[in-house]
Amino acid sequence: MSKERTGGIRLHRGAPRSTEESPLSTIVGLVLAAGGGRRYGGPKALVRHDDGRLLVERAVATLREGGCTRIVVVLGAESARVRDEAQLGDARLVDNPAWKSGMGSSLRVGLAAVAEAETEADAVAVAVLLVDTPGIGPDAVARLLAAAGGSKALVTASYQGKRGHPVILGRDHWAGVSTLATADVGARAYLIAHADQVQAVPCEDIADDTDLDVPPEQ
Repeated sequence: MSKERTGGIRLHRGAPRSTEESPLSTIVGLVLAAGGGRRYGGPKALVRHDDGRLLVERAVATLREGGCTRIVVVLGAESARVRDEAQLGDARLVDNPAWKSGMGSSLRVGLAAVAEAETEADAVAVAVLLVDTPGIGPDAVARLLAAAGGSKALVTASYQGKRGHPVILGRDHWAGVSTLATADVGARAYLIAHADQVQAVPCEDIADDTDLDVPPEQ
């Protein structure tokens, strides 16, 4: 199987691809949870939300309940503590040694982890969710999954006309996304460059993608 090296990460080229609408089981959930939460005061993966769950636990549950049967979580800051304290079921945990460089490196690590795993060889897309967006629930994930096609999918949630999360990235785009994912940009640059291919799915009626940058006022 041929591979392409993109941004220092080897992405498999040649896994099964389909241009037809893909079963939900072939869309892998991808949680980006590696950040150190400098402005928050610590890794947001370990922040306990109002419902009592850690934010990383909530993100994994959101993807699972929204329809993703397989989930990969990218860890970085205090990875060992997250692994020890978080109850993440059968989610596959991978580490981003370069987490301090920003979210872009975590996205690259996550895409490579899915692309290179035998267990996800049939994956045609990933559904990306940030760990610090607890206002996004399973309904938004399910809505995007229902709109996603196969390996060519580029689907984002939108809020009052503005693109947000979750984001579904078809396999055909992973190499390109990885090339442009730097610092804290994530997939944004690639989505802008391919705006004519992006399908925006309104989700403001069921979700809020505001991220938790700082702790709530006491």
